[in-house]
Amino acid sequence: MIKASDVKELREKTGAGMMDCKKALTEVDGDMEKAIDWLREKGIAKAEKKASRIAAEGLATVKVDGNKAVILEVNCETDFVASNENFTGFIDELAEALLKNNPKDMDEANELDLGGETVSERIISLTAKIGEKLSFRRFEVVEKNDDEIFGSYLHLGGKIASLVVLNGGNEEVAKDVAMQDAAMSPVGVTREDIPEEMVEREKEVIKEQIKNDEKNAKKPEDVIEKMAVGKLNKFYKEVCLVEQEFIKDSSLTIEKYLESNNATIVKACRYAVGEGIEKRQEDFASEVMSQIQNA
Repeated sequence: MIKASDVKELREKTGAGMMDCKKALTEVDGDMEKAIDWLREKGIAKAEKKASRIAAEGLATVKVDGNKAVILEVNCETDFVASNENFTGFIDELAEALLKNNPKDMDEANELDLGGETVSERIISLTAKIGEKLSFRRFEVVEKNDDEIFGSYLHLGGKIASLVVLNGGNEEVAKDVAMQDAAMSPVGVTREDIPEEMVEREKEVIKEQIKNDEKNAKKPEDVIEKMAVGKLNKFYKEVCLVEQEFIKDSSLTIEKYLESNNATIVKACRYAVGEGIEKRQEDFASEVMSQIQNA
């Protein structure tokens, strides 16, 4: 009789799926070390060796179903795997499961059932099958009212995904705003969405630039402060979605474009694959020499 505690221990040691761990222990009469070897021989424990690798490539996508939509990001190590059918198929299946179950957080999402496997178990088995570390990084399920409109856009085949909700307007306007969001990388929709520390940091940089100009050398601090606040407008035009120039018509801001279509932005989500992940700088020559020496 195989103990559940042994299955759990083997899973933690190898990263293999629950059913694979149970089968391995059954095959070797419960011997833990032999079970580890059995999984390694079958290639199932490969995922463990890849756990420390950096997965900063991958895909982001958006899926809409009625009044619900989901935006998510799944990472891998190389662009080559990002186009693998097993990888893209997993993302589609995951998106369906997220929309259907609406999990409240990543822990709950990782326990969703995908045809007899949890999401986390599927990632482990796919890591072993594909040969690269995979990582389900983030998601958000968004719901709208009947009188609101979803707009979505995928840039560069899923390197950037954008999902917006508009009140008013139409599907074309919503897609245009999503395209703007994807292409121009705003920090927030309005000035109120920009973190205060980011604004203060930018203002300090502007103040130093003003002080370094000789003609401002004798100006008092309160005057320089007012000048800095005035120059912040340019900063806001870059980081606030509604204040950006519309990429399809530079004579309009997004705010003016929305006004002309009787629309306002309710929500905007943007995922850029790998943003914030520190990519490893590979020393290719050293890696090749290492492989030759270990051959």
